[in-house]
Amino acid sequence: MADILEKILNNLLEPDTALIQQATAQLKEAFKDPSVVPALCTILASAPNPQIRQFAAVLVRRRVAKHWKKLSVELKENLKPVVLQSLQQEHEHKVRHSVAQLAAIIVKHETPEKWPQLLQFITQWTKSSVPGERQVGMLLLSTVVDISTESFKRHFRELMRLFHQTLEDHDNPLVVFYTIQTLTAVVSYMGTDEMNMMRPMIPKLLIAIQALIQHNQDQASEAMEVFDELMESEVSIIVPYLSQIVHFCLEIAANPVLGDNLRVKALSCVSFLIKLKGKAVMKQKLLPSILNVLYPIMCAPPPEGEMDPEDLDLDDDIEDEVEAQTPKHFSAQVIDMLALHLPPEKLFSQLTPLMEPALRSENPYERKAGLMSMAVLAEGCADHIRQKHLHPMLQCMCQALADQSQVVRNAALFALGQFSEFLQPDISKYSDEIMPLLLNYLGTIDNSKGGHLTKAYYALENFVENLGKKIEPYLPTLMDRMLTALCSTSSSRVKELAVSAIGAIASAAKEALLPYFQAVIVQLKGYLVNTSEELRQVQIQSLETLGVLARTIGKDVFLPLSEECCQLGLNLIDHVDDPDLRRCTYSLFAALSVVMGPGMAPHLEKMTTVMLLSIKSTEGVTAHYDNDSKTFLLLDDDLDEDEPITEEEEEEDDADITGFSVENAYLDEKEDACDALGEISVNSGAAFMPYMESCFEEIFRITDYPHVNVRKSAYEAVGQLCCALYKVAQENPTDQNLEGFQKLLAMVFPNYLKTIHEEKDRLVVMTILESMNNVLKNCKGDALKEPGRLDEICKAIRNVLQKKTTCQDPENDETESDEEQEAEYDSMLLEYAGEGIPLLAAAVGGQIFAPYFAGFLPLLLSKTKPSCTVAEKSFAIGSIAETVQAIGPATVQFVPRLLPMLQAGARDTDDEVRSNSVFGIGVLAEQGKEAIFEHYPSLLSILSSIIAREQNRRVVDNVCGAVSRMMMTNLAGVPVEQVFPVLVRSLPLKEDLEENVTVFNCITFMYKNNSNQVIRHLQQLLVVFGEVIGTEQLKEESQNSLLLLLKDISQRFPQEFHNALISISQDTAKKLTALVSS
Repeated sequence: MADILEKILNNLLEPDTALIQQATAQLKEAFKDPSVVPALCTILASAPNPQIRQFAAVLVRRRVAKHWKKLSVELKENLKPVVLQSLQQEHEHKVRHSVAQLAAIIVKHETPEKWPQLLQFITQWTKSSVPGERQVGMLLLSTVVDISTESFKRHFRELMRLFHQTLEDHDNPLVVFYTIQTLTAVVSYMGTDEMNMMRPMIPKLLIAIQALIQHNQDQASEAMEVFDELMESEVSIIVPYLSQIVHFCLEIAANPVLGDNLRVKALSCVSFLIKLKGKAVMKQKLLPSILNVLYPIMCAPPPEGEMDPEDLDLDDDIEDEVEAQTPKHFSAQVIDMLALHLPPEKLFSQLTPLMEPALRSENPYERKAGLMSMAVLAEGCADHIRQKHLHPMLQCMCQALADQSQVVRNAALFALGQFSEFLQPDISKYSDEIMPLLLNYLGTIDNSKGGHLTKAYYALENFVENLGKKIEPYLPTLMDRMLTALCSTSSSRVKELAVSAIGAIASAAKEALLPYFQAVIVQLKGYLVNTSEELRQVQIQSLETLGVLARTIGKDVFLPLSEECCQLGLNLIDHVDDPDLRRCTYSLFAALSVVMGPGMAPHLEKMTTVMLLSIKSTEGVTAHYDNDSKTFLLLDDDLDEDEPITEEEEEEDDADITGFSVENAYLDEKEDACDALGEISVNSGAAFMPYMESCFEEIFRITDYPHVNVRKSAYEAVGQLCCALYKVAQENPTDQNLEGFQKLLAMVFPNYLKTIHEEKDRLVVMTILESMNNVLKNCKGDALKEPGRLDEICKAIRNVLQKKTTCQDPENDETESDEEQEAEYDSMLLEYAGEGIPLLAAAVGGQIFAPYFAGFLPLLLSKTKPSCTVAEKSFAIGSIAETVQAIGPATVQFVPRLLPMLQAGARDTDDEVRSNSVFGIGVLAEQGKEAIFEHYPSLLSILSSIIAREQNRRVVDNVCGAVSRMMMTNLAGVPVEQVFPVLVRSLPLKEDLEENVTVFNCITFMYKNNSNQVIRHLQQLLVVFGEVIGTEQLKEESQNSLLLLLKDISQRFPQEFHNALISISQDTAKKLTALVSS
């Protein structure tokens, strides 16, 4: 049979379609014969053509993998010596590799102990004095260990001793390469003993990879993945060698002779180390070395006659694909990582001396590097830039928009877009300078220049999106330009950009967009019913913009369209198979739920069905096969198509797969499906209940999904589902609803708390804390009925505040002092944790929470020292003040510790710290009552000196709130004759409108207790009342109490009321007269 099979395999390699089809049918028939495996083994041992031998090895392996249990014991035993014999006599690498994979499949089923000859072979050949035999031994070892790592655990110590030797076999690069591959496979399985054995191996690894670079850069790049594995599994091993590894990677990255893939791999290792061990990078003073390598790479011009990929006129997706492979682009990403994980002050002090000369350089690529540096600093160093660098940096970008080099202009647009995204609301203050520049720039661009146009729209969109009312002067120009682009251009890319920009404009303009609403809707509907493939991206963007309009234009305006939009979205999902389109449709459904509420009911079954399919889907998952095997896989599938395969055998069929990847579009689809289901559940109320269980189960299942953004969305969504069920249970408190709510919490809270402690990614932990806070805010005490839950949540918050969670690199904290500066995102994590403290206090009440607050207080007070950052002081004082407000009279015991801190904070140079401290003084006076009375003179003195010179309106508003609280708590302790007139002069509030409730309650209180003061300042008060009544500045309750006050004044003091009315503006007088008469 072997001769016939060999002839069939030969025919399969001929360039003749008819012959291949005939041979395939013959081979399929031959595979029904039980003797096919021995025949293939004969071919493997004797065929003269190496391609046929490899073919035979792959077919035997696939057969063994799928049908191991069906093979006879005799055949299994006979296979083993054939494999070892083949490895000994084979000289072709590809055949050897396939035979080694066959050996690995046998080991996977048999375990190494059941094949002692294999272990003897590996031991003998890896230690052979013949270089070629050492290669074969290490190839076999790396292959079998990779597939059956677990079964080799008992041999790990022996392997470690071997690796110490083979890593030094520099004259035999393949031995070194296979050694590192084997190490990479075992790292995540190693115990403490093996780790200790591996630790001194790190310097040898560096030397070995350096030797590999001279031989084969691709293999060297692959070998460097051992560092990724170590960083993921056991980063503590490499910390003692951090400096050596970073310098090794920098040396590779800085060498322009080496290939881009290897240099990018080296930069990626540096980036990962910064993410995991940013504090250690600082302590070992590695930052200057890193920047001194990155900057020349960023400044380097491309080869003569070429351009950097990001400056070419390419479509975005192609551009992104190319950019990711260049050392220049990745260097900017490393600076981004530095910004996210290092203290801003430290980073700026080292980066500024490189950035400033680059920005002034005559070389456009150096100017570009300076602008790109600024751009990637925006996210991680946002607070630092806001406080110290915003204006000069913006000036630099605005000047660069007029640069003679398109390369520099592109970088300026990107930087402006990044600043606009991460530095709100501060950047909006510069709208009068930036908007004319952007509009002018857009007017000068040729619409055919897709890449440059994209960057201009990116900057414009990000800038206008958060402008609010400041967009109104530019609205006619913007909308005229966008609608003209939609009507007049044939370019689908320009249409897509214009539709996207309209969404950003709508986010800012809200109801002010109404005059253009009908024209926009006509255009969007046209794209949504168009089936043309070339307009697909415009269609997808139209869905997104339609969702923005649903949220912003006003419920009454959009409601008549909502039913049609639901049908449009569902129809598109039925007819177009595109993950991006589904994603944007889900976002539209979420936006429509805001408008329709329970009116979504008729569509919920279909909507939840398609969204759950997206969450469960494995679409977009690509399996990566071993290069030596993929040629034969298609044929092998044909051979087995008639044979039933059991589930267990199906699992074994993955022997050729070396890894998986998932397309971003499908990840985004899962993310948006979770987001949408969470929001729809809250907005549609009881109508969502039939789908609650299935949605919760599927979303909860992916809270451990490998991709960070999917995990974040899943965690947020399960919290929203809890809130949705609680809302229904409050409206309809049946046993089923109440028990269902507690059942969800019993799953969600333990999962949240475990993940807060164990999760490596900081952003996921922030999302969980935010979601947990949302549940506490909405469900209050009912979320804490389970015994011990309050303790557990407080413990988790305390662990974050003490930096003991995994994502905070707790191993590093032994040498860290409280005074040490932190990355802004590290501080932000503490803020998310701190926000839970007042929510817990409000949920359980002051008497229960006071002991917990006593435990938190030292941690919070440690963040209020003068040496702490503005963000730390602001967060800590804000958390303390809000908690004082929540725990009420139980505050008294904390007065001696809190009052000095708040008094000091009220004198701070930072506006936000002063504002929070003043608010804290007010609530402490309100809740501390008699314990504060003796301090009234000193507190009023502080508040008086602030309001006399204060420029910041939020601080002034909080002084008004604090004084109001003090008067309502202890009127006798306040010199009303001096204080009340100052309060009235400071009204109306401008920024902290939440304090309106307190201030107007105080005026009502004064009217009842000292009406003369109110009547004496009636004219000024009527002006204030006229300005705020009937606006969003006042809640309904405050509006009603003010109206009652006005009516009472007009009846009890008619003459004074009339005199005050005639001395204010006619419009205000008319408005107030009408209100009093109603």
